[in-house]
Amino acid sequence: GVAGCCAKTTTAPLDRVKILLQAHNHHYKHLGVFSTLCAVPKKEGYLGLYKGNGAMMIRIFPYGAIQFMAFDQYKKVIKKQLGISGHVHRLMAGSMAGITAVICTYPLDMVRVRLAFQVKGEHKYMGIIHAFKMIYTKEGGFSGFYRGLMPTVVGMAPYAGFSFFTFGTLKSIGLAQAPNLLGRPSLDNPDVLVLKTHVNLLCGGIAGAIAQTISYPLDVTRRRMQLGAVLPDSEKCLTMVQTLKYVYQQHGIRRGLYRGLSLNYIRCIPSQAVAFTTYELMKQFLHLN
Repeated sequence: GVAGCCAKTTTAPLDRVKILLQAHNHHYKHLGVFSTLCAVPKKEGYLGLYKGNGAMMIRIFPYGAIQFMAFDQYKKVIKKQLGISGHVHRLMAGSMAGITAVICTYPLDMVRVRLAFQVKGEHKYMGIIHAFKMIYTKEGGFSGFYRGLMPTVVGMAPYAGFSFFTFGTLKSIGLAQAPNLLGRPSLDNPDVLVLKTHVNLLCGGIAGAIAQTISYPLDVTRRRMQLGAVLPDSEKCLTMVQTLKYVYQQHGIRRGLYRGLSLNYIRCIPSQAVAFTTYELMKQFLHLN
């Protein structure tokens, strides 16, 4: 949970800008990444960059906690029950952990996106609880909270899978090949080798970059579907396939399916680096090695 919160707070301003660009908010749609980063504080003050971050923290603590815990549990089950080990069980366990965490915390993500998409002076939702009430009453009860779940689950499987897989593989190879150069004894158990902090950050960053590239078009699809009623072209984005087709036909690959990817690298690489590094440090702090 702490790992998730640290990671997301680090990159919250980039997250807000990404949502504004992905769904072509009419105030900022003519701008690029850096011009939007400059325009938001001018229009909405510096706290505008953190809009929706309260809802994000409420979501990300359980999300991070469930994901990391589920990963360790799934890894044990896959090894014991299926007899699959090596690097493949990391990929499978990571995918399953990501899907589990997403399904458990999806309504909070929905509310966070709606709050982050609002611009000062045009508030439809007054806060987290108000947004929950409005979505529930106006968009078909509980099903309204799960709009866009399918592309999220489909996108999360490769994202979380490759994220955990890449980090775990780099960690095990690094500690096996160059233990003295890259590793150090764990603070809570000198018999266990862990990566040095700067190496941890590097491995987490590489994991984030690879995972992001593979799953990004589905992230764009998910955001469009989540924003649903807020967007003028919502009736064309009702299913995952419809949304993918619509974005591709209207905006193409670079300006549509991969719009905001450069920002996502800037956002995701430090985010994953901080997440994995904080997780490893918290494990030592709580004597889990």
